Amino acid sequence: MQADRSLAEAFDIGAMPPGFAEDPFPVYRALLEHAPLKRFADGSVMLSRHEDLDRVYRDTKTFSSDKKVEFLPKFGETPLYEHHTTSLVFNDPPLHTRVRRIMMGALTPRAIAAMEPGLVALVDGLLDRLEEKDEADLIEDFAAAIPLEVIGNLFVMPHEERRPLRDWSLAILGALEPVLNSNQVERGNRAVTEFKAYLGDLAARRRAKPGDPATDVLTRLIAGNEGELLSDTELLQNCIFILNAGHETTTNLIGNALHELTQWPGERRRLIEEPALIDTAVDEVLRFQSPNQLGNRRSVEPAIFHGETLEPGTRIHLAIGAANRDPRQFADPDRLDLSRRPNRHLAFAQGPHLCAGFSLARMEGRIAISRFLARFPGFALEGTPMRTGRVRFRGFASLPARVGRGLPARVG
Repeated sequence: MQADRSLAEAFDIGAMPPGFAEDPFPVYRALLEHAPLKRFADGSVMLSRHEDLDRVYRDTKTFSSDKKVEFLPKFGETPLYEHHTTSLVFNDPPLHTRVRRIMMGALTPRAIAAMEPGLVALVDGLLDRLEEKDEADLIEDFAAAIPLEVIGNLFVMPHEERRPLRDWSLAILGALEPVLNSNQVERGNRAVTEFKAYLGDLAARRRAKPGDPATDVLTRLIAGNEGELLSDTELLQNCIFILNAGHETTTNLIGNALHELTQWPGERRRLIEEPALIDTAVDEVLRFQSPNQLGNRRSVEPAIFHGETLEPGTRIHLAIGAANRDPRQFADPDRLDLSRRPNRHLAFAQGPHLCAGFSLARMEGRIAISRFLARFPGFALEGTPMRTGRVRFRGFASLPARVGRGLPARVG
């Protein structure tokens, strides 16, 4: 498919074109072909090709994740600024190294495998309720419910205290959009304040009565690692980060997968007939509709891309959604192929900032999608799907469907 050069020339990260949140892929194709290094009037740049993003992710000496310089003028001295400049994802060593080491101790392969029976029971219970009502919102009634329970269990949160988590998460992550209005900022700041207050109380309870550090992330973060402890601010803000990251991306993975299965009936039939494809299917959905579409870095040393030099201090937007459709890396990139191998997508980033919870997210996607499709192979959309309207995180706010229909007609 020939990319439209004019789309690349006109694209502005500070003024998204109409319809971009619904379908960014024509712009991505244009950037990949005509402007792999796209400069903007504010001095920032966007990189879109797979090899460029892979290089940036791996070279943490040249490209910094620290957001203090960028976020202070954006947020001021606010709760959002404190959160986004203290959490794991927006920091460099030594904070990043210290927090990640403590966190990964609770997300070992053994610990994640131990979660599987509980996750299966959770998913099956949600499917039972879907079957009773037939018509459902696959986001509210299924996709969003799974990671909230999983993350709530990791922190051993009482079930009756989990209700506000999703709204807090959506408000805080919504404040990471490239362009914000005052209402989004106000909601985000209020959410950080309320979330931090709740977690402060939960941490106090846990200090009084610690849990098992092998399975309780909060207890492990409080205890630290080999004498390294997090400050109270680092502890609470990174708890918020874990809850937000685990909720948003997994909700989008499951919701995007179910939607794509309705758009590609041949691939749905393949997965029904070959359920062993589920592992490659999850990775293909992560590539094809990346839950996180945009990343950010700042150059701290001169760097050359496509014959142009980026000076130190340049803000870099990483077009993850474009890189995962780069024809230089993926054959026929705009085709959903649930058996695609190899699949070096960047949905979980790469290098030292590889998503700490990627194995858990894959397991949640595998169990949720496979068990849903086994129970409701003929599910169909009912009404109009509604996207979140955000460009950084790609997913659905609502996905109305009827689940109790028979097998779809054979394709091909």
